[in-house]
Amino acid sequence: MEHEYNLVYADYYKNYIQLALDGDLKKALKKNSKSFLEFLESIPAQKIDYAYAEGKWTIKQLLQHIIDAERVFAYRALRIARFDETALPGFDENTWAEKADVSARGWQDMVKEFKALRKSNRAMINDFTKEQLSATGTASGNPISCAAICFILVGHVEHHMNIIRERYLS
Repeated sequence: MEHEYNLVYADYYKNYIQLALDGDLKKALKKNSKSFLEFLESIPAQKIDYAYAEGKWTIKQLLQHIIDAERVFAYRALRIARFDETALPGFDENTWAEKADVSARGWQDMVKEFKALRKSNRAMINDFTKEQLSATGTASGNPISCAAICFILVGHVEHHMNIIRERYLS
């Protein structure tokens, strides 16, 4: 699909980019935000703490992972959009998930947190100029553009919605 963005990213992000690439970043973010929030509201309460196999995350843990990743990606996008050339470190999502105790968290509080976080990120991204979106930096030892990170935000959520549908709710 044709797009106007400078998309530079490591090969392991290809799936996320393909799930998100809609031509228009801002429309993709808006559509993804709405569909994900509707999807979260549709998950039956008895499934929230369900894991489809031993050692797999529960849906609640998956949502925490999505929230954490959303913050990391947004921070990376901001740094790169501001032309900060500092190489940004990776993060180990499994360690983060292990250390994020969601047992006492309320599902609706987590949904509200994602909603507020995504609203904030959309406002930030909507204000990026074409030059800022085209900026590149380094994250996890690989070159990446601000626009690619913004599409990864969308694709990461799409990826996890697909996994929840296929492995948790089927």
